[in-house]
Amino acid sequence: MRAALDGARRLAPEVQTPLAELRLVVHDRRVVVEQDRLRLDPGTGQALLDFAVGDLERETREALLTGMVRPLIPPADAAEVWFQRASEWDGDPERWESAVDAYERVLDMDPGYAAAWNNLGLLHHRMGQYERAGECYRAALEADDSCCQAAFNLGSLHEDLGDFPVAVTWYRRALELEADYADAHFNLAGVLAKMGRSESAAVHWRRYLELDLGSPWAKIARAHLEDGADQTEGDDAPEPDE
Repeated sequence: MRAALDGARRLAPEVQTPLAELRLVVHDRRVVVEQDRLRLDPGTGQALLDFAVGDLERETREALLTGMVRPLIPPADAAEVWFQRASEWDGDPERWESAVDAYERVLDMDPGYAAAWNNLGLLHHRMGQYERAGECYRAALEADDSCCQAAFNLGSLHEDLGDFPVAVTWYRRALELEADYADAHFNLAGVLAKMGRSESAAVHWRRYLELDLGSPWAKIARAHLEDGADQTEGDDAPEPDE
């Protein structure tokens, strides 16, 4: 107890009466100093966290009941906790709403978290909320202009909306950011084929096959190449290359 009291005086020299203004509590079988709900090791001055990540919601509720609204763990760490939860939920359609809420919590804590913006956009995209999806994808690129996934998803969004020229622009942007982005090659080839640009499409079907030989999507790419070869046989004026 004496050592803890001495440590309290070192940690808060401005405190005139440590026993009245600070609390000494037992933490993991040792006496530590508590000030404004922050627990400190009196010997080292290190902050102590006495809750597990899984108890975050319970701790938050307890903080609200005491009228104290402040981060219970550093904001960056809390954002990662909620991002992990959202990532676990976003694969289950029955939990999409919970995942949306979790990603929004992340962004409340860290508005520049590009991956959270991108994933939130993807959820809105899957839910048919296209305008909001586009806003989130763009926010991801504003937060990180190298986020090739957001550029790819904007291409996919505009493809779903039937705006093929804009889709091509975004797929090309994704490939500028990541030249070996196999899915971007596949989708770009598909859109170009829909636009009747079979030879340009073939460039990306072939590149996709260089990156992915064994998946079911590779069979689709081969089939498109074979169909394109049949359709363009005998053409005198080949389409300009990209």
